[in-house]
Amino acid sequence: MSKDRPLDPPALEWAQARFADYYRSQPIDPPPRFARREFAWFPFASDSTMRRHVAWGSVDEFHRFVQREAPRHLYYSTAYYRVPNHPKMAEKEWQGADLVFDLDADHLRGAGERTYAEQLDQVKAGLRRLLDDFLWGDFGIDPEETEITFSGGRGYHVKVRSEGLLTLSSPERRDLVDYILGTGVDPLEIIDAPSPPADSHRRAGSRRIPAPWPDAEAPGWAGRTTRAILAVLSRWEREGTAPVAGELRAMGLPEARAARWAERLVEQGGLDRIRQSRRFDVFKEPFPPDVLRAMVAQAAIEVQGETDAPVTTDIHRLIRLPGSLHGGTGFRVVPLDRDRLPEFDPLAEARAPFGDAPIVRVEYLQHVDYPFPDHPARGSAGSTDELPTAIALFLVLRGEAAPRLRPG
Repeated sequence: MSKDRPLDPPALEWAQARFADYYRSQPIDPPPRFARREFAWFPFASDSTMRRHVAWGSVDEFHRFVQREAPRHLYYSTAYYRVPNHPKMAEKEWQGADLVFDLDADHLRGAGERTYAEQLDQVKAGLRRLLDDFLWGDFGIDPEETEITFSGGRGYHVKVRSEGLLTLSSPERRDLVDYILGTGVDPLEIIDAPSPPADSHRRAGSRRIPAPWPDAEAPGWAGRTTRAILAVLSRWEREGTAPVAGELRAMGLPEARAARWAERLVEQGGLDRIRQSRRFDVFKEPFPPDVLRAMVAQAAIEVQGETDAPVTTDIHRLIRLPGSLHGGTGFRVVPLDRDRLPEFDPLAEARAPFGDAPIVRVEYLQHVDYPFPDHPARGSAGSTDELPTAIALFLVLRGEAAPRLRPG
């Protein structure tokens, strides 16, 4: 669960002191059903292991612990137990669990090719699809029973506390994840369904006529697939003939045929004819089957959900406590509502508030380039910089900089 960069003792001690500063000034709100939750944490240490199977008798006792320990990572159980502090899971007496979704940049296609800021933007777009299309759309979950948090790292957590969902089993939660991921959904079948016969006297062996694709506003995967294909068509229209020809070649068409189809689609209005009819059979020459399959597969990628399935299906899962600090970044785990999501910028709003804490001098240990809005952190390995405490903490915990503290 914890993948912290190893820090040398001075950097580790400096980072722990900053966490202690934060927790002394920022009391952490306990989660709902506080007394029935298990808590766990990682301490600041060069070789630390998780401490868990802990529960507190009062909120004051919990606050005293956090201020005293200043943990590097702080978690609580998504499950509710009758005996949350029992060391054996079987003896805790499980009573239910929040329905939890974890979206993280680790699960994004091509994440390694993007900067940290770009990863944050992409995973937020996935979060909005999860909420609007699936949880609040297809599943009809009440937004008031949904808690959203920035994880403090590279993603977001969604916790659903609807009473009717708390006792779902792991297999039932897996069914929800499979639906979101589109497991078993074949978009080609959705758009290639045949039209019903025009009348009962239709001749046997007459030409099969595909029906128009489902309306873009149709519920579930039907409308979702149509919207994704329309998005591919619009992108091809924006990009023009040459890029489309290149993409068709990548999909398996010979060069001359790819050029001919790109011209037919872009310059001769083929894309618009497909869009208006919601069918691919609008040409005298059949639309290339390999291109159709590749295009629909590309559309499927566009709409596929992105969530960590084991987190959702695990009915004993531990998850970061809102308001706590992430031990790999120093960022806060920030509670959010849907209206705030579009403008939320973790590089500005998730940094821990250190008040009048001094500017910290750091030495970059590698090339660094982070677009913090008020104070970008940029430099090459071996160079030094003076940064606000929260930004310095972020870089130190990521192993990308070391504090250079003045003696005394």
